[in-house]
Amino acid sequence: MTNFLMPSRRALLKGAGAGLLALALPAVVGAQAAPIKIGFQLHRTGIGASYGRWYERTATAALKLINDAGGIAGRPVEIVFEDDATDPKRGAEVVDKLTQQAGCDLVMGTLFSHVVMGSAPRAGELKVPYLVCSEGYHVASGALNRWTLQPGITDVRAQISTMAPWVAANLGKKVTMVFPDYAFGHDHRDFFTKAMAEQGGEVIAQIAIPPTETSFTRYFPQIPAETEVLYHVMVGPAVLTFVKELGEFYGTGAKPALFGFVDSLEAVDTATPGLEFLEGSHFWEGHPRVKPADAGEHEAAYRAAVGVDDNGASVSDAKDVSTYAHMFSTWETLYFIKNAMEAAGYTGPADRQKLVEAMEAITDLPYGLEHPQGAKRFNGKTHQVFGSQYISQIQSGKLIKVHATTIDEGLYPDAVDYTAMSF
Repeated sequence: MTNFLMPSRRALLKGAGAGLLALALPAVVGAQAAPIKIGFQLHRTGIGASYGRWYERTATAALKLINDAGGIAGRPVEIVFEDDATDPKRGAEVVDKLTQQAGCDLVMGTLFSHVVMGSAPRAGELKVPYLVCSEGYHVASGALNRWTLQPGITDVRAQISTMAPWVAANLGKKVTMVFPDYAFGHDHRDFFTKAMAEQGGEVIAQIAIPPTETSFTRYFPQIPAETEVLYHVMVGPAVLTFVKELGEFYGTGAKPALFGFVDSLEAVDTATPGLEFLEGSHFWEGHPRVKPADAGEHEAAYRAAVGVDDNGASVSDAKDVSTYAHMFSTWETLYFIKNAMEAAGYTGPADRQKLVEAMEAITDLPYGLEHPQGAKRFNGKTHQVFGSQYISQIQSGKLIKVHATTIDEGLYPDAVDYTAMSF
């Protein structure tokens, strides 16, 4: 199902410019300000649905601000949402539909790595910019194409390169990993294993779990007794079951230190009964769910715009917990698109190549309302953005930020130069 989101007539008139006579406005808007159409490949259903719901809300909030401020180069902006069911085959069909049928200028929004891998080749065939919000290393690895970029969120390799030294220094060096058995989980497996070895540590067991699994008890006996740190990163609708069953497995007895990526708890209230065993454990967060005491000056405005309170839940329903560590990527990607289109003088699909070249020329993305998660640095050669990472600890049932990294800590050598590739 396709959903169109477009500005109101008032927003269109406001963006047209104050110097125009009121009677002339409708004709001018129709003739000179045709809307820019952004296709959004949305995980509305499937295992990514909890993310998709908040990705849609966040993108909608950013769209409103962009249109209220005059749109992109004076043109109103529409978002066309299309559900891909978190399915790679369906993902390629959605890219095709948004481009060929809906007439979108570009496509953005994909999170789950297997869907990105199934969709990006079609974007390359169609020669349409494809901006993902995924975290997978697939973009920076060189596995995709010049039309695919990840400008709104850091990737797993950068995240892990900053987390591993902290884990080794503070939690332990004998690690068992529990991860989803697809591309995203494989990135964690490969990069964390290597990063821990560089810190003098060792991953002593790797437990891969199908992302559609609904019960996890049978996997936990595989955790070696000598494990000092249990590293977990799970996704999908059964994440609450995963952490509850993990707590039941260990009970009140001794257990390894727990370090997780908050993916295991996205859209889950950390104070949920049955999660008490997580008290004192640590998590990576892309953007701290609970508003930190030292939050930046634009944090409050961003939370208000997306409808999230200081605990990371919906302002209208405290039980509706956001996917706060990831959803900022859609907001920041939309502003990246706006800035690149204006720099390129984008007028329509004939300028798509010029648009990608303008994106590749972007470097510094300063902290502000356009980039509320933090300042970032975009690498035009690898099509990947770099930024700060955060470690939070569960204290009295809440995720409290205890550590932040720098951009430089997450940098790594280029594996590809997309600018040297043909379109």
